[in-house]
Order: sequence, then C-alpha cells, then structure tokens
Amino acid sequence: MSLLTQERHAVATLRKKRLEVEDALEADDPQPKRQRPDPVQGLTPCLQPLACSPSTPNQDLRVSQIGPYLLLEPTEGGRCYRAVNRQTEAEYTCKVYPAKSYPEVMVPYSTLPSHPNIACVAEVIVGDKNVYVFFQCGKDDMHNYVRRCKRLSEHEGAFLFRQMAEAVAHCHQHGIVLRDIKLRKFVFADKERSKLLLENLEDAYVLSGPDDSLEDKHGCPAYVGPEILSSKGSYSGKAADVWSLGVVLYTLLVGCYPFQDTKPASLFSKIRRGNFAVPEDLSPKAQCLIRCLLRKDPAERLTASGILLHPWLAMLDISEGSQSSSSGERRLEQVVPEMGSVQKAETGQKMEDDLYS
Repeated sequence: MSLLTQERHAVATLRKKRLEVEDALEADDPQPKRQRPDPVQGLTPCLQPLACSPSTPNQDLRVSQIGPYLLLEPTEGGRCYRAVNRQTEAEYTCKVYPAKSYPEVMVPYSTLPSHPNIACVAEVIVGDKNVYVFFQCGKDDMHNYVRRCKRLSEHEGAFLFRQMAEAVAHCHQHGIVLRDIKLRKFVFADKERSKLLLENLEDAYVLSGPDDSLEDKHGCPAYVGPEILSSKGSYSGKAADVWSLGVVLYTLLVGCYPFQDTKPASLFSKIRRGNFAVPEDLSPKAQCLIRCLLRKDPAERLTASGILLHPWLAMLDISEGSQSSSSGERRLEQVVPEMGSVQKAETGQKMEDDLYS
C-alpha cells in the first residue's frame, strides 16, 4: 500500500469538512517560537547521554490539508509536521511559524547560497495567521543513528563529519553563525546514509560584518562552549560553533558526550573546566582533531574551514579504496568502550603539535 493510499485512508476517518489553510491547524494553533532559556539555567533535553525522544501514547490522529500537502504526525509542540504532497507523494518537513515572525525567520535562508549539505526551502504557503515552510525531508537524524550504532568507525565518522564541517564552513563563509549545532540537526538525505543535510537554520544569526561577537546564550547543554557559560560579555559565535562540532565528533567516535551529568550545574562545571578523556584506541590524528576543536580558549580552536584541512580528514580520499575491503574490521570497531578503558587526556601536547600546527 502506497504512502498516499495510507494517508487517504486516514483522512477518510476524519470529519469530511474540508480544511482551509488557516482553519487546518486551528485546533492546535502553533504558538510563537519561545525564547530559548539561558543555558546557564539549564536546558534539559540534551542532558541524558544520547537519549531518545519519548513517544506520546494514544495520540489522536490528525490529518490536515494545506494546499497540495497533507500534514501528519505533529512534533515540537505542533510546530513541525511530516508532510506529503498528494500529487507527487514526495515527503517533506513542514515548519509552522506565526505570520508576524516569518520575515525574521527566513533571513538566513535568503542570505545563504545553496549548498549540497544544507536543506533548502521547497515551498512556502502564507496564510493570514501562520506561514507553512516546506523543507527537504530527511530519512533519519544523526542522533538516532549514533544511538543505534553506539559508535562509528573512524572511516565512516570522517566521511560523515566532513559533510557536517563543510555545511558549517559554508555558513561561516557567508556570515551566518548557527549557534545550536548538535547531532539532531543533521539528517540523512538518502536511505543509503551517504549524504547528510543540515536540517534547518533555526537559531542561526546573520552577522552584519566580519565581527562575529555575540552576547546572547544559545545552545543545547551538552554542546555549549565554556566561554558561553563563563563570559559575561561577548564571545565568538564561530568559535562556539566549532566547539559544538568538537562535541559532535567526539560523540561519533566514542559513543558518548565528552561532558556528561544529569544535573545542569554539574554539567556546566565540567564544561567550564574543559577536562575530558579521549580513548586510546582512537588514531593519533583523530585524537588530535578532537583536541583542536575542544580547546578551552576559543582563540586556539581551528576554524570551520581549517577543520577540512586537518590530516585526519585530508587522508579520507586516500584511504577510501582500501576501507571497502575491511568492512568486517569496521563492524568490530563499532563497540562502545568500557569506561575503564577511557584514559585521562595527556597533559603534554607534543604529539598534537607534531601532527598539526
């Protein structure tokens, strides 16, 4: 049974009254986007190590029609929907915004040139009260993928991480700071999981010039940089994005966050200190890149463009052919290491300096 046939059957179980654009979500009118709380006060969704989102049992089936699209399975408090085009049966992600905030929300999309690793806006339907923005639909997100795999081999991790870094570098090159980089923001564009997309530009900030200083507090607790927690003044938005990429890379290769605690105050204290352990079974170059990104001093971190020049990623093309014959080895690598095997990071930086200066 095709997806469209299933959706038609679901629609048939509802009232036969045809829903107009603005009446479609009247029963669940999405609220204006709430201001994110200060990370210092704690953002709970990302505190648990790679926890999955709780499901809502016995949720009422609601199918609404907006133009040629059927909106299904509301998430994020009714502000995001899985959508299907009735004519083509193509799937999309629909974000619903109050009409008054729509111009501000779309600024990053109108500023940023297209990029193969950043989801583009497929269509916009404007109503009197709400605006419905349709994006390319991802097949799965990186958070769920890593949660299932426990950890990725270095070859697969490098292949996927380079796509993330390319998306971030593209944003930085065109004056956009993302501010909320995390695994969930990256989704697979294909069933083969060979291409990643930055799902959206929500929370992104468009810089007015070369100065990337920011003062507001944004980010998921597990991914937020120490300067955001400690600084009372401004901080480098691009450097904060790079720190978040470091957390992403560590989580891909190790299978857990570099800084973990169920209590926000304890978590933030660990992040401020900036001490973390890197498993010794990672290659020296992988360890080096992690340390180059998770430097406590923002000025000492690599730039997003510099990440792409690091030897760990530069050798990916060279090793690509040989890796195809060692899939068995890679499967053996996908095991979460015992905590006892995670040693304290070395205090000296001689190995790192030799690899990358």
